[in-house]
Amino acid sequence: MKLRSASFLLGMVLVLLAGCRASGPGTPARTVAEFFNKYENRSGFKATDWNAGLATRFILGRIAKIGGDNDVSQALTSIRTARILTFTPTSGTARDLVAEGLNKEVDGLLANERYTPLATVNSDMPNQLRYSVREQGGKITELVAVGKQETTDSFVLMAVSGSFTREQVMALSKVLPNVVSGVN
Repeated sequence: MKLRSASFLLGMVLVLLAGCRASGPGTPARTVAEFFNKYENRSGFKATDWNAGLATRFILGRIAKIGGDNDVSQALTSIRTARILTFTPTSGTARDLVAEGLNKEVDGLLANERYTPLATVNSDMPNQLRYSVREQGGKITELVAVGKQETTDSFVLMAVSGSFTREQVMALSKVLPNVVSGVN
């Protein structure tokens, strides 16, 4: 009888602990969108969203024609949405969150969602970002950049969706660190 009561009690404790872990603030995000939703309204985080409407894509297309028909201009006209999330730590605990928590959480969700990491092309730049992509039907539909901005010691996550070729993504990866530094 005692063994049965102890087993029941142990089972209840485990169920309660699992429920607390699943609903607590430390629950890791499972998708990029969930990561944005989890952190965008928290203290120290700044989120920027941009949606390319028909008029915006038309203007970008005109600018691309003026600037020449290169991969960067073509990539800019292919962007549908862009979201940037930055976090500038102001304490030792916040720095630990960047160093351990945020980067590990993003690495886990990118692996879970089967993003493909890209080789880093600008290793000499101070604001180095790591890039991962999601492909569908031979086109890259989402580019995710994550890293640390050296000048402000801040965490950066950028998600760009559209329809890109691999060459366009490589061209974007050369200009995105400059875009991120303009957001902070």
